[in-house]
Amino acid sequence: MAVSGLIMLGYLVAHVMGNLKVFFGPGEFNAYGHWLRTMGDPVLHYSWALWLVRIVLLAAVAAHAVSAYQLSRRDIKARPTAYVHRRRGASYATRTMRWGGIILALFIVWHILDLTTGTVHTGGFEEGKPYQNVVDTFSTWYGNVIYIVAMLAVGLHVRHGFWSAAQTLGVGSARRDRALKLIANGLALVLTVGFISVPVAVMTGVVS
Repeated sequence: MAVSGLIMLGYLVAHVMGNLKVFFGPGEFNAYGHWLRTMGDPVLHYSWALWLVRIVLLAAVAAHAVSAYQLSRRDIKARPTAYVHRRRGASYATRTMRWGGIILALFIVWHILDLTTGTVHTGGFEEGKPYQNVVDTFSTWYGNVIYIVAMLAVGLHVRHGFWSAAQTLGVGSARRDRALKLIANGLALVLTVGFISVPVAVMTGVVS
């Protein structure tokens, strides 16, 4: 679960950096979208590298979901009777990891159908014109609501997940815990603000 989570975290960092190119105009953003499909050229054929990334991500998502289910079942078997008193020290992110994961799984499906295949896209979806497709999506109130809620869930998930992964992989210690928590909080904040800045920019007319 830790390894698959870190793979997805690496993807999120790269993804938000790519998304922020939308602020440089349609030419640069569309060129970035084209580059994603020509990565590895001329060694790899058109879109091969992109499909390799997608396959790795799909495997990471599947491994993460299966691991989450297995850990949940182990917890239930270890203590079939619920605690009488809830732990007050548990953070909000810790308590909402399960629901956050479900929200993100549903969002991934919607996001692919919206901006990759165009199946649920509002307006005229145009292959090869990601800038206009992004503007179309965030010109609808529900597109903004779905995206912003999902990105808030991402922030909470990363905040707790990064620190937990560090503990699982043996990186954490009494001396390092404070630094790891600061890194986790920083990553969660940067990712959340970075992703949400795009729909906000469209809503306010900064990107149009």
